Amino acid sequence: MEEPTSLMRRFAQLIAPCSKGQLEARAKQSQQITRRHFGKTMRLFAPLYLSNECVNNCKYCGFSRDNPIFRTTLTVDQVVTEAQHLHSMGFRNILLVAGEHPKFVSDGYLQSCLDAIKDFVPTIGIEVGPMEDDQYGELVSHGAEGLIVYQETYHRETYETLHTAGPKKNFDWRLDCPERAYAGDFRRIGIGALFGLADWRHEAIALATHLDYLMRHCWKATFNVSFPRMQPHAGNYEYTPDPKLSLNDRDLVQLITAFRLCFPQVGITLSTREPASLRDALFPLGVTHISAGSNTAPGGYTGAGDDDLHLTVKGRRVEIEEKDAAGCSRATGQFEIDDERPVGDIAKVLRQKGFDPVWKDWDAAILTK
Repeated sequence: MEEPTSLMRRFAQLIAPCSKGQLEARAKQSQQITRRHFGKTMRLFAPLYLSNECVNNCKYCGFSRDNPIFRTTLTVDQVVTEAQHLHSMGFRNILLVAGEHPKFVSDGYLQSCLDAIKDFVPTIGIEVGPMEDDQYGELVSHGAEGLIVYQETYHRETYETLHTAGPKKNFDWRLDCPERAYAGDFRRIGIGALFGLADWRHEAIALATHLDYLMRHCWKATFNVSFPRMQPHAGNYEYTPDPKLSLNDRDLVQLITAFRLCFPQVGITLSTREPASLRDALFPLGVTHISAGSNTAPGGYTGAGDDDLHLTVKGRRVEIEEKDAAGCSRATGQFEIDDERPVGDIAKVLRQKGFDPVWKDWDAAILTK
């Protein structure tokens, strides 16, 4: 592997302004490298939101504490209902997602959710509030094997401005999260930045540097990287991208190719935040993992939990007096989905493009002696 300084210099060159011809050449090379290391496969997963309760105030997030959204936390039985629905659609890789709220997503809750679904979901990841390494180790013992944690922005000043309350204000605690998860024996770790909060090239170089560091120090794990872009969300439905910060479609292509050329064996994830036509075009360029048929609200797939909708004010549950008058029927999602195609349609497109959709790539029996 190249020395860090050399690798980062190369990465910086690959995300610098370039001509159309240069970008097209890199795209072809990126496609060839991806095929060499990952074959014709595309791994599919679905997020399963457990709770939209949160104690953090983050200006870019629909779950932010002060947003007056309809909230709910699924019971373990309701989590099973949602997971069984996703299983019936073909998914064997599910990501459990929850806001950070120790009262609602309390000690033991995640363990119970994992215990309830691990027998029929072989690959379970989590995207929840940061924990200590021994807490991560306990989740691994209950069936979790993947962790997703986005730094959101690597620009410290911007981070401080955007996070106004809650434990997420601690930049370094979040930054060290992947290493604690590795110490807790997570074998798959995904990192990323939310593009649109700070200059995209600054974010990209910081993300690449973080990835390179983790690969050197947490070498037993496999890594995925993701580049989610800002989407409209509760509290900010009129969101307009800042052209000075935004990662446009061409820049996204350049970013994907840069990561693929510098990190040939790292997985690249593309979510349903992006529009269908763009996703279809990006699939061959270096993407290895995609979400499909996603819903960003707890109970969003089956309506589970809709019977317990409420508001939360200053961390305390507040009942909704007249739910019909308030238009209260479903829990609020974290952000808007752009690619709303059914899972079957996305699998069909993948096959048309020469990919083999992979629903299951792991089973605990592999570790059985």
